[in-house]
Amino acid sequence: MSEKVFIFDTTLRDGEQVPGCKLNTKEKLDLALQLEALGVDIIEAGFPISSPGDFESVTQISKAITNATVCGLSRAVQKDIEVAAQALKFAKRPRIHTGIGTSDFHIKSKFNSNREDILARAIQCVKWARNFTDDVEFYAEDAGRTDNDYLARVVEAVIKAGATVVNIPDTTGYCLPYQYGEKIAYLVNNVANIDKAIISCHCHNDLGLATANSIAGVISGARQIECTINGLGERAGNTSLEEVVMVIEQHKHLGFHTGINHKQLYPMSREVSEVMRMPVQPNKAIVGSNAFSHSSGIHQDGFLKDATTYEIINPEQVGAGLSKIVLTARSGRSALAHRLQKIGYQFNRNDIDFLYEKFLQVADKKKEVEEDDLHMLAKAYTPELATH
Repeated sequence: MSEKVFIFDTTLRDGEQVPGCKLNTKEKLDLALQLEALGVDIIEAGFPISSPGDFESVTQISKAITNATVCGLSRAVQKDIEVAAQALKFAKRPRIHTGIGTSDFHIKSKFNSNREDILARAIQCVKWARNFTDDVEFYAEDAGRTDNDYLARVVEAVIKAGATVVNIPDTTGYCLPYQYGEKIAYLVNNVANIDKAIISCHCHNDLGLATANSIAGVISGARQIECTINGLGERAGNTSLEEVVMVIEQHKHLGFHTGINHKQLYPMSREVSEVMRMPVQPNKAIVGSNAFSHSSGIHQDGFLKDATTYEIINPEQVGAGLSKIVLTARSGRSALAHRLQKIGYQFNRNDIDFLYEKFLQVADKKKEVEEDDLHMLAKAYTPELATH
């Protein structure tokens, strides 16, 4: 029997930190409702103390969401926590997400402090948050570069203070997958009360490893992944929701599942892209416009014989419609015949051999041969079709 991995979506908080992606309350509320329909378990609705607008957004989302947990971010500051609790007071399942930096980089440079003082502040912020809700998540910022022994001390202490989830962020995207996996495994094996909390992965993509690190974390014992639609987020972005969900779906042998409605992944990606005015790169895994497109002749021939030769995911599985055969100068005869047949022409092998030479002449002049070009080729070869 597979174990559930909880999906914590922070598109409305960390995703909104992308320059130019600021959302108003209505936009946030609309996306939150769609995230709930997608099957997200936890929606991080914002950082309530950061602005009146964010406070209002968290409040309105708290009122509207019926099934998912609604989460508000705070620093390890009493006022932050009190304001977060106020914004979440209408939530049916409220969670306060609080914490502090634990790496020596943060302790010395950011806080001008020491490990013992940071440990005390970590314990205190969890206790403050527990005054308002039974669901408290603690983040150890820059855990990816935090000494494992000290990190284990902090995690054990905050769980004892009442944290129900412990977030182990690779804040700078520094870790390699084996390093992040070993860090989670270290906590599983060295924190005496770790069974009383869920371990969460929050990985950034500075080295392009956010998805790999999150999966490594889950394999090592984490049961929550913090992610965003399209991988939006600070700097190079966060873990991509659609990627980790489909990794788990494709690799069922790992023994995990999520509650995400896969067929909503592509539509949700497009909605977020439009609302947040942030295009999705064409080669983006799962939801990019080229993710299910084939332009090389070798690939096209194999795909047309059996789609699974070059596609491990059926595009309809993620709501992306049908695969595409894109005609370029690298395309072969089978792809040309396929596309001509799709628009209503029937040619034998000899016809295709002749048309292919004409096709290459067009393809060498254009990045992509379009449907109009195919009609022109077909009608030039078959004059009687020109009058149809």
